[in-house]
Amino acid sequence: MQTQTTLARTSTRQIAYTLLLSALGLALAPLSLPLGIAKVFPGQHFVNVLAAVLIGPWWGMAAAFVTSLARNLLGIGTPLAFPGSMIGVVIAGLVFRYARRPWLAALGEVVGSGVLGATVAALLIAPLMLHKTASVLVMIGLFLPSVLIGASLGLVVVQAVLQAGWGGDELD
Repeated sequence: MQTQTTLARTSTRQIAYTLLLSALGLALAPLSLPLGIAKVFPGQHFVNVLAAVLIGPWWGMAAAFVTSLARNLLGIGTPLAFPGSMIGVVIAGLVFRYARRPWLAALGEVVGSGVLGATVAALLIAPLMLHKTASVLVMIGLFLPSVLIGASLGLVVVQAVLQAGWGGDELD
């Protein structure tokens, strides 16, 4: 059983990591590319893999939400960023939590953002918020290259982080 002090320290650390990862995502935001109705952003998928391992699925989802919201408020993102980033980090974080394999977290990001997030973006966000129609297959085609690049880079950095002795165990 964790003591109150340990819980407070863990929460403070998780909040700090969440804010740092959100800031990193926002700092990388100018690297997004406009493709059709989307602005694909490999940096978010890079950050999502880091978040999945370092802070887990729920704090990672908070970081993805903050980054997506900031990008939208600054005019450098679209509403499609929300499902694309938030679903991906939750899937990646859950996969890592149970499998403890960084490459599976990266694969979870690919499936979560590249397939599930793109599907939600095409079926719900595009018609309801952007008043556009989008094919699921087209949206997946737009999201997947970005996700593959970002998740691959995230995997490389995560492996270095874990080898350095930092890791997700004390933060989950």
